[in-house]
Amino acid sequence: MTTPENGQNPASAESAPWFSMVVPMYNERESVSELHAGLQRNFISLGRSYEIIYIDDGSTDGTFDALTKIAATDPHVVLIKLRRNFGQTPALAAGFDYARGEIIIAMDGDLQHDPDEIPRFVAEIEKGFDVVSGWRQKRVDGLFLRRIPSATANWLIRKISGVEIHDFGTTFKAYRRDVLDHLNLYGDSHRFIPALAAMSGATITEIPIKNIQAPYRASNYGIGRTFRVMLDLLTIKFLNSYLTRPLHFFGKIGLVHFVLAFAIGIFLLVEKLRGMSILETHGPLLILGAMLLMMSMMFFSTGLIAELISRVYFEAQHKPVYAVREIRRLGSVVRGLPIRPRRVAMFTGTPPAEEQVVRESQ
Repeated sequence: MTTPENGQNPASAESAPWFSMVVPMYNERESVSELHAGLQRNFISLGRSYEIIYIDDGSTDGTFDALTKIAATDPHVVLIKLRRNFGQTPALAAGFDYARGEIIIAMDGDLQHDPDEIPRFVAEIEKGFDVVSGWRQKRVDGLFLRRIPSATANWLIRKISGVEIHDFGTTFKAYRRDVLDHLNLYGDSHRFIPALAAMSGATITEIPIKNIQAPYRASNYGIGRTFRVMLDLLTIKFLNSYLTRPLHFFGKIGLVHFVLAFAIGIFLLVEKLRGMSILETHGPLLILGAMLLMMSMMFFSTGLIAELISRVYFEAQHKPVYAVREIRRLGSVVRGLPIRPRRVAMFTGTPPAEEQVVRESQ
């Protein structure tokens, strides 16, 4: 099997749908039929072409078998089975990679999200927004294990990222395709997609959604996830502010250490000129000054190395340090162009370079 020239999944050789619904599934066998009926009903009512991509993230309860039966009878369904349970972010990343639609909507598969709210997301996208995020305005889950940690995490993400939405944690979001083309997801970073999209200048809004208790299983959310979110915030802050200028980040810290070391050095020099014995009277301060000086050199060196790595990151992938929203010429409009303009042919008349043919082992 070969991939078509646009580098997408084999199914993209067919006419691409307008909507792609991405649903990661993990041990959701009881909810499969009800969920699919709700998704099918709403996309039919929207009156445009669609596909529903289910990602089985290593389920062990028969979820894959239930999805297989649906995929065998519904031509709109794409079923992706991962080799093991990788987690929600990799499952979503797989769905986004195989999605062909111009509008991509994601939601959880446990029916804590109401499929009947999909048209409201589509309406906001059609107003011109790039990302529409769901806001669980009235939470129904536990106060101490979920609501308080979630409110704290959302407040921190809001302050650090500068994206003013209330609920980063929900999977229920809609995106324009060209926004996701700019993003690579790692770890638990799916909750930070609005913050990452904002780095590229995406326009973001949110709408209140119902928060429904998952009817067929208990939540697998734990307090441990909150701590992982806190650690991921450090990464997002660095990526958001210093990815193209890491020396500014490490240099500031190094400069503070250098100034403190310099001040200590001046003080000790004055004391020495006054005839004081530095080692006897200010021994610990002398050691502190030396340590601060070494640490400043370490931070400056780390910043320079990070600058080199940053350049390798952008240049090796031919990744630009900018993000194009759209290009217009003679009435034609091209959105996105995430890495290098594959669709430049529509402006120049020159056919794009052939993509490498990738063969999939049968």
